[in-house]
Amino acid sequence: MKILSGIQPSGQLHIGNYFGMMLPMIRNMEKGELYAFIVNLHALTSVHDKEKLSAGTLEAAADFIALGLDPDRCIFWVQGDVPEVTELTWILSTLTSMGLLERCHSYKDKVAKGIAPSHGLFSYPVLMAADILLYQAEIVPVGKDQKQHLEVARDIGMRFNHIFGETFVIPEPAIEESVATVPGLDGQKMSKSYDNTIPIFLEGKKLKKKVMAIQTDSTPVEEPKDPDACNLYNMFKLFAPAERLTEVRKLYVEGGAAYGYIKQELVKLIDEYFKEARAKRAELLQDKESLKKILANGALKAREKAAPTLDLVRQRVGLKY
Repeated sequence: MKILSGIQPSGQLHIGNYFGMMLPMIRNMEKGELYAFIVNLHALTSVHDKEKLSAGTLEAAADFIALGLDPDRCIFWVQGDVPEVTELTWILSTLTSMGLLERCHSYKDKVAKGIAPSHGLFSYPVLMAADILLYQAEIVPVGKDQKQHLEVARDIGMRFNHIFGETFVIPEPAIEESVATVPGLDGQKMSKSYDNTIPIFLEGKKLKKKVMAIQTDSTPVEEPKDPDACNLYNMFKLFAPAERLTEVRKLYVEGGAAYGYIKQELVKLIDEYFKEARAKRAELLQDKESLKKILANGALKAREKAAPTLDLVRQRVGLKY
C-alpha cells in the first residue's frame, strides 16, 4: 500500500502539523510504502523570501526526522527536486475545469486572511493532485481542511482515466478524527495563515507566552464548563496522560477547572513531550550538508518512482511521437 503526504515549509511547523499529519505519517512507516515530502513549490504561494524558504525547507526536514521519520524506511524528498511533478501539473491543468477550482474554499479563506491572490494559489489543488497521482498513491493522510483538495485530486484522476484510459490510481483520504482539526490559540483551526499556532520546538518563556495566550471564556472557576467546547481542553487532551485527562475533565464538568493552572500544566506537558526530539533536531541542523544528502538521495528515489507514471501519461496524451 502506497501512503503519501507532504508538508509546507512556509513557517515554523506547529503542533497542529504534528498531530494532524506528521505523527500519522511516522506511524505509517509500519503500514506500507511511505512517501513523505517537503512541499516547497506550494510554499511559493505565500513565501517570497528566498532565505526564509531555503532555511525553512531544511528546518522542516530536520523537524520530521527528529520527530521519528526514518529516511531509510521511506522515500523522503523535497517537492521541487522532482521536476516531473511540474510537467504533470501542466498536463492535468488542461483537464481541470475552472468551476472545480472555484469551488475550493481554501483559496477564498487564504485570500480573506491576507494572502495575495495569484494563479499559483488558485491552481494549488492541481499541483497537489500531481503530487499524489504521480506516485500512484493509494492513501493520503490529510486534515479536514485538505479533504476537499483530495477530492479535487480524485476528480482530476478519474477524468484523466475516463478520457485517456486507466492511468492513475484514485487515492483515498485517511483522516484521524480525534486530531483532524487541532485548535489554535483562538479556537480556530491551528494554522500559520491565522497566526494562532504553537510551534513544535518552542521552549522556555516563548512557549509559556504562547500557551498562556490560549483564549478561554470568563466562566468562574467553580462553575461547570463544557470541556469539548473549550480549545484549551482540546489542546490539553493531546498531551495529557489518560488518568490525568479524566481528572481534568471531571473538574470541567463538575466545577473547579482553573484555566490558569491548566495552562501552566500544559506548558510542562508540551515541553517534556518534545524534549528528546528538540535535542535531535539541533544535532541535525548542525550538519546541514548531511541533511541535504539525505534529501538528495530521497529525490533520486522519488524520480525513479515518478518516471514510469509520467512516461505513461505522455504516451496517453500524445506527447510521445
